[in-house]
Amino acid sequence: MNHTVAGIFIGAVLALTWIVFGFWAFVFVAAAMAVGALVARVLDGKLDLRSVADAVRGKRSSS
Repeated sequence: MNHTVAGIFIGAVLALTWIVFGFWAFVFVAAAMAVGALVARVLDGKLDLRSVADAVRGKRSSS
């Protein structure tokens, strides 16, 4: 599945959630999707949580 198809699918899910269940359900589904994406990036090794924590704390990275 390429990124365009995935984007269309995600947009359709969010739009249908908003239409059927309302705004707050839309916000919840969008937040759940974001958390799921972050967990997947960590499990794939594409996101280092220590680097993210350092960035949030204002520490600079050497790379």
